[in-house]
Order: sequence, then C-alpha cells, then structure tokens
Amino acid sequence: MRYILTIAILFIITFISMGQADPEGLRILDKFSSTALSAPSVSIKFRLITDDAANSKKDTASGSLVLSKDQYRLELPGNIIWFNGSVSWNYLINEKEVTITKPDRKDESFMSRPASIFTLYKKGYKIRLLDETTTSWTVDLYPEDTGNELIRIRLTIGKTSYNLLNAEYKRKDGITITLKVTDYNLKTVPDASYFTFNPKNYRDVEIIDMR
Repeated sequence: MRYILTIAILFIITFISMGQADPEGLRILDKFSSTALSAPSVSIKFRLITDDAANSKKDTASGSLVLSKDQYRLELPGNIIWFNGSVSWNYLINEKEVTITKPDRKDESFMSRPASIFTLYKKGYKIRLLDETTTSWTVDLYPEDTGNELIRIRLTIGKTSYNLLNAEYKRKDGITITLKVTDYNLKTVPDASYFTFNPKNYRDVEIIDMR
C-alpha cells in the first residue's frame, strides 16, 4: 500500500511538471494549468493502473484527490492524507495509525506545497503535441535529464474545459503507470475542515506526532 501511495504522489507531482515545448503544446498545457489555478479547487477521481511488463503483473487501485491552493486530501485504498497548508496527517487505515508531520515550507515538493505542481511545467521536460481529435489533445513530455527514470509522460486533455482525461507514465524499468480520470471537477468549494484530520471521526487510532 505504501508503494501505491508513493506512485500516486509521484504521478501527481510529475503529470504537470512540463518544460520546453512546441508552441501549440505549450499553449495547451499553459491553459490547462491556468484553468486549474483559477478554480476554487481541483477534484479528481481516478483509477491508477500499474503495469509491470517484465514481471507480467498488473495492479489497479481507485483513488481521489482534492487540491485547493496549498491544501489537499488524497484518498487511496488503505490510506488517507490530509494537508491543511502547514500540518500533514497520514492515516494508514489497516494499521489504525496516524502520523502527524509539519513539512518544511521552503520545500517545493508536492507534500509541502501542493499548488507548486501547477508552476513547475516551465522546466525539466520537452513537450510535443502528439495528436488532436475533435474532443481532446494528446501531449507527450520527455525529460531533458537523460538520467531520469522516465521515458515519457503522455497526457490527454479535454478540449471543452481543459480537463485531464488520461495520463500515462512510462519508465525505463518497464513499468507503465496509467491514471484514468473518472471525474474532474473544478467547481467544488470545500470547507477548510475537509483538509484537516479530525480524531473524533477515527476512534481507537494511534496518533504519532512527529512535529
């Protein structure tokens, strides 16, 4: 389960970390990011498919993410993470354990500053508009660093509202991770309490405070 969590967070960090591009590809991704940033929140429901071709193994997990400025709530099977902009709660459901941390605000990673995923796209990747249909664009991203574990990220973005439809994350070790979006909503206005762990709702849970 922690492996799935790591993949999901890495995916969320990288699926909008874009770089040098052809003009049309860059325009699409700029619009995609600006549309998300101007919304009260970004709510995504998804299926995360991990395909390990070398070992003929495929895993699927469903999850959801609600991101509002520098607050988020990420739900995966067996795991929920809340972050209210300063404090993070990581709840492992099967272990009945919550770990509380306070990320470094100088850290630009997703775990410390979630909204930064919408501003990282101008460096680190080359962008190419691969395909266009009547309803969507497909854009490929290639890492500039040849030592990167990635071969390619492939995004499919809807034309009507610049929403993410699909993302494919292909690695050098033969593993392909696909994020299939089942719902993408920019209209939800979540209450601040949605991003904070409430112990009253989780009885008999061990709390480990690492702040």
